[in-house]
Order: sequence, then structure tokens, then C-alpha cells
Amino acid sequence: MEDCIEVILEEHSSRWFSHQRSGPNVTLLIGSAFSGVYGLWAMFCMPGLRLLADLGSGDGRLGFAASSMGFQCTGFEINSILLAYSRSKACWRGVPHTDIHFVKHDFWKTYLSKYRNVTMFLTPAVMGVLEEKLLKELPEDARVIVCRFPFPHWPHSCTAGSGLNQVWAYDVHTARGQFSPIAGLNQPSGLQ
Repeated sequence: MEDCIEVILEEHSSRWFSHQRSGPNVTLLIGSAFSGVYGLWAMFCMPGLRLLADLGSGDGRLGFAASSMGFQCTGFEINSILLAYSRSKACWRGVPHTDIHFVKHDFWKTYLSKYRNVTMFLTPAVMGVLEEKLLKELPEDARVIVCRFPFPHWPHSCTAGSGLNQVWAYDVHTARGQFSPIAGLNQPSGLQ
């Protein structure tokens, strides 16, 4: 799945941004969704607000793909081996630290309010709790892209792909509108 995202973004970016291809073995579905939803949204709707947090960045594929589209990415990873790999990959590719950097921080303990864009490829077990954290911390105009496992309560603004190759885009202002302040963040309004 991670391979799909990186190469698809590179193929899509090459058409829009004259970016070089580096991985020939991936389908177009996920990257097109990611780049179309994220890249065009941020480029035309929010220029200058292109900070992106990649939660649980792993080997950095989502971060590298977004960086190639002009986002300033911070990858949060607690696995030392994956962190070393993604940092080495950034160095080997010559990606400036100002474009992408990987930090050994637990994103659960990091206040994310400065980010207008968030990506993740995490397990279903954490998605409900993460909904609450992001609603509390992200600004009203933030967008969240989730790969493979959707949020259980947030309404998505768009989706692409299917099965294991599906991604969802969420707008924080829409998600906040679905939650009643009286019911709390655990239940969508109307489900009390």
C-alpha cells in the first residue's frame, strides 16, 4: 500500500509539477486520490499553509510524496529503525531539512495545532481516540487524509479507491459540526 501512494503521487506530480519518477512498480489509484485531494486543495485553497504532519511516518513514504508536492513535512515516528531509514532516505535523495524532517516524537504527546494538513496510515484500534485528539487540537481549516482505515465517526469529504487501497479525506470544520458539545467528542450528535 505504501508503495502505491509514493509512486502514484510521483506519476501524478510529474504531470502537474514536472517531478521526476523514482519508483516504477505502483498503481495510480491511491496517489491520485492523495495528490488530487491534498495537493490541489492546499495549492489553490490554502497557499502558504502547507505544513503537514505525518503521524506514524514509518519509512517516510507519505511524507516524501507530500514534500514532492511542496508541503513542508514533519514525520512523527517512535521506531528508531524506521526513523533512521527515513532520515537516511531524505539525505540520500538530497531533500532539504526545510522540506521534510523526521522526528522521534510520540505524536500522542505532541500538540498538533500548527498543522493544517495531517496524514496517517495507522491501525483501526487507534482511529476513534485519534479523532478526539485531532478535534481538540487541529485548527478549523485543517484537512486530514487517512489511508486504509477510516475514522469511525467523522464524515468524510471525499474518498478514492476501494478495499485495501482506499483513502479518505476529512475536513475538521465538518467533523466538528457533526459532534454535539453536550454529547462530548465520543458520539456524533443525534446518537445519544
